Amino acid sequence: MISDNNSAQSQSRSRSGAEKSLDRGFIWLTRILGLGVGVILLAIALTVGYRALPAIQQYGLGFLFGSSWNPVKEEYGALPMIYGTIVSSAIALLIAVPLGVGTAIFLSEDFLPLPVRTALVFLVELLAAIPSVVYGLWGIAVLIPMITTLGKFLNGNFGWLPIFSTPPVGPGMLPAGVILGIMTLPIITAISRDSLASLPPDLRQASLGLGATRWTTIFRVLVPAAFSGIVGGIMLGLGRAMGETMAATLLIGNSNQLSLSVLAPANTIASLMANQFAEASGLQVAALMYTGLILFILTLIVNILAEWIVSQVRAKYN
Repeated sequence: MISDNNSAQSQSRSRSGAEKSLDRGFIWLTRILGLGVGVILLAIALTVGYRALPAIQQYGLGFLFGSSWNPVKEEYGALPMIYGTIVSSAIALLIAVPLGVGTAIFLSEDFLPLPVRTALVFLVELLAAIPSVVYGLWGIAVLIPMITTLGKFLNGNFGWLPIFSTPPVGPGMLPAGVILGIMTLPIITAISRDSLASLPPDLRQASLGLGATRWTTIFRVLVPAAFSGIVGGIMLGLGRAMGETMAATLLIGNSNQLSLSVLAPANTIASLMANQFAEASGLQVAALMYTGLILFILTLIVNILAEWIVSQVRAKYN
């Protein structure tokens, strides 16, 4: 009997040692994988920066403020493309954020029977599976005629405003921004809904038990608690909007002229690279790489800003 107990204890000690080894191995594996992501990101940045070095040396920071893009004369400036990227992404967020967060709240609460909510969740997530070229073709066939009618009204009645100062000609900043908003909508909705659905039920029950209304509970308790996840979804959507190539190329007009009007044709960094990289050579390749580096830095700045906003909200509610 005593020998059996000793045997069991020795087996327990051996199993415990193996489990500890597995734990240590798993910890090191996750460390390696985590560092691997950083190494890949750094390698991408260094590669793009190295390929852009001739243009950086040639044009310096003046590249950011130049508005001429002429490969024949080797005159390059990225300001119209930077402006187009920022404005089209801003239009997309103005459309997608309220719709996406509102839809996420609607689908995470018991406003509809479960089978209906399940079907709606499937339909929203199905939007993310549609190829970008299909969005672009749909935009050409359906969205541009609608936006052109709206643009004529805006230009005719509010043409004194710089953002509506040009008559619509079809492709332009506004159609591209709208289609990018539709494309980012399922990303924001899905991640925001998952963040709201993963909250502990005690939060909702405690708020309702203290006498708060349902809407007060949603906007004063649940949304702040899921704020980091919602911001994460918005940032992923913004990254999709800033880096989208095919749909933006089909709808934005691909004009390298700077215009404040959202009804005028414009261009983005991603569209510029898609249109010109295949035929580029020499300094033009370096200039395109320089624009890619700018897009990389813009995305990094946006993510740092989002992290700062999340930390401020956490400090407020903690």
